Amino acid sequence: MQRILFVCTGNICRSPTADGLARELAAKQGLGHLFEFDSAGTHAYHTGEAPDERAQRAARRRGYDLSRLRARPIQDADFAHFDLILAMDKGHLVWLKRRCPTEHHGKLDLFLNYSTLWAGEDVPDPYYGESADFERVLDMCEEALGRLIASHHS
Repeated sequence: MQRILFVCTGNICRSPTADGLARELAAKQGLGHLFEFDSAGTHAYHTGEAPDERAQRAARRRGYDLSRLRARPIQDADFAHFDLILAMDKGHLVWLKRRCPTEHHGKLDLFLNYSTLWAGEDVPDPYYGESADFERVLDMCEEALGRLIASHHS
């Protein structure tokens, strides 16, 4: 089983979108049993809250349900538990490298490094944006997750 954690700031926009989509995409491919997906925030701003309603609305339009997810901050135990910890942007990757024990640094990566269209780029934070920004996050997540799931199930 591959354990994959997605990380952004408050765990209510980008990382739960990637988490929720990953769960559903893997399940639709009959691969759900091969993965454990989760998401966390670098800050505990929204602990216990559901994803941002705008993120949920955008996801629902594409047939994804994020409503059962709840925000949580990253924990020290996450670095040992997860096989892959994916930052949604370069700033969070730097933050994770500072916090992560050295022996687990090999688990850290930028989420869009799994994208063929946006490799090396940040998933933009839609929190202060418009509905179109949440749609763009979905586009990026769908594309990168297809490659991520394919590369980690064999």
